[in-house]
Amino acid sequence: MIVLKSSRELVLMRRAGYIVACVLERFREVVRPGITTAELEEIASQLIERKGGIPSFKGYRGFPAAICTSINEEIVHGIPSPKRVLEEGDIISLDVGAIYRGYHGDAAITLPVGTVGKEVQRLLEVTHGALKAGIAQSHVGQRVGDISAAIQRYAEANGFNVVREYTGHGIGQRMHEEPQIPNFGPPNRGPRLRPGMTFALEPMVTVGDWRTRTLSNGWTVVTADGSLSAHFEHTIAVTDGEPEILTQL
Repeated sequence: MIVLKSSRELVLMRRAGYIVACVLERFREVVRPGITTAELEEIASQLIERKGGIPSFKGYRGFPAAICTSINEEIVHGIPSPKRVLEEGDIISLDVGAIYRGYHGDAAITLPVGTVGKEVQRLLEVTHGALKAGIAQSHVGQRVGDISAAIQRYAEANGFNVVREYTGHGIGQRMHEEPQIPNFGPPNRGPRLRPGMTFALEPMVTVGDWRTRTLSNGWTVVTADGSLSAHFEHTIAVTDGEPEILTQL
């Protein structure tokens, strides 16, 4: 069942989204060669708490951290560690979730560490563009499949592939609600969009093949062929007008 959010609930989700956006903005300032993913975890935990939130991810199905830190070929669910030191030319996907008074916000960005090559920068730009393409389809009367198709079309038209084994999702009082929102598939399928629906859209795009595997820690998902991957995500609300992005400042 897809839960429609009331205006009161959307106020709380905006605040959760604001907390997430503040963390991502801070990451833009501090990500650099030499910083560890454990330091990023500490920055996020302190900021979420200071803003009145609770980390969504920590303890969720046993996940051990407040954020996911996925480097280079790692797609999602990378675990912060004092041993993971960012190096010049890396890219890092940072996924953040926060709860405010029982409601979730969830967003991700992929950042370059120092200077990266043109093709790597293009991967980041295309992945962000795929997210924007999905958001642009999030209007009343459209279908969930229209979002999926737009994401896939944008990524593949630019020479990249979308991960098919992990999806966007509904969000609200639970981090993962109905519906699932794949990053691929035909348009004009699935439920029609209605005001009050809230989604976390999150294209994951690869330079190489879209297939994945999970590392021995049971969490970190990587590209099966070792190719680079990027991940961008926003929590949005469907309205009577333009879709509202809840996780941007």
